[in-house]
Amino acid sequence: MARMNMIEAIRDAMDVKLGQDDDVVVFGEDVGYFGGVFRCTDGLQRKYGKSRVFDTPINESGIVGVAVGMGAYGLRPIAEVQFADYVYPAYDQIVSEAARLRHRSHGQFTSPITIRMPCGGGIFGGQTHSQTPEALFTHVAGLKTVLPSNPYDAKGLLIASIEDDDPVIFFEPKRLYNGPFDGHHDRPVTPWSKHALGDVPEGHYVVPLGEAAIRREGSDVTVLAYGTMVFVAQAAAAETGIDAEIIDLRTLLPLDLDRIEASVKKTGRCLIVHEATFTSGYGAELSALVQETCFYHLEAPIERVTGWDTPYPHAQEWDYFPGPARVGAGLKRVMEA
Repeated sequence: MARMNMIEAIRDAMDVKLGQDDDVVVFGEDVGYFGGVFRCTDGLQRKYGKSRVFDTPINESGIVGVAVGMGAYGLRPIAEVQFADYVYPAYDQIVSEAARLRHRSHGQFTSPITIRMPCGGGIFGGQTHSQTPEALFTHVAGLKTVLPSNPYDAKGLLIASIEDDDPVIFFEPKRLYNGPFDGHHDRPVTPWSKHALGDVPEGHYVVPLGEAAIRREGSDVTVLAYGTMVFVAQAAAAETGIDAEIIDLRTLLPLDLDRIEASVKKTGRCLIVHEATFTSGYGAELSALVQETCFYHLEAPIERVTGWDTPYPHAQEWDYFPGPARVGAGLKRVMEA
């Protein structure tokens, strides 16, 4: 075991795969010489050379388009989009090409590409550096969507994503890069070196896609969360005294519906938490699935606590961010219904 933050774990996953498989390549804006804006690729170009880890022009559609072509020819590209907010120019390449290639070629070609992108707020990035657009990708048949909450999962899930023969959208909550964040922005940051999930095995291992994890067992209510919201939910449960069972989804597609269903049938209540906007957010899909599979076990309406239906603000960041107070209020509402 080694102590790693999430940046180091993500870098280590790419290092492992670059060393194991000559078909793996890493590219994106500033990922080579500079080592990435968040330093996730630091040192990889020096170790593997400019043909395996290289910089690209500022052109997201070009970055993903090149990745699709590489994948069709047998490579396993890892493409970085510097911020999730900048993925929109590449959306057509992801949806119309990467996600459809296996189907439209009747299995003759695949798109074994991994698209990494930092997401989420909590760093005063404003509306163009704070978005979490996961719902745009979970709606697309042919894509897999991953969003880890800690270094251990980040490394194992990234290796699993790189080895997968279908395109994977790999979101990285940047507020978690250096430590778990429970939403209390006015308190000192806890580093991953002091958290159990900062223990990361050396070498190769995978966390299978489609398997959720129970981060806190409980009997009062099931909380469905992912990314930064896992730690916010834990803080809210502790502060309210509600015995919440907190499920870290880890992958949004494929989704571990069996674990969700078992938990909700046990607790009879469900709260869904995510940082993205409320309307048509991924929480709406989760709510529908819970309603369809657990209707006769529910003792209260399903609650959602999310970001607001506005662009992510800069000056009012902590009014937008679903912190422990808002999540705690949601827990109380679902318990009192």
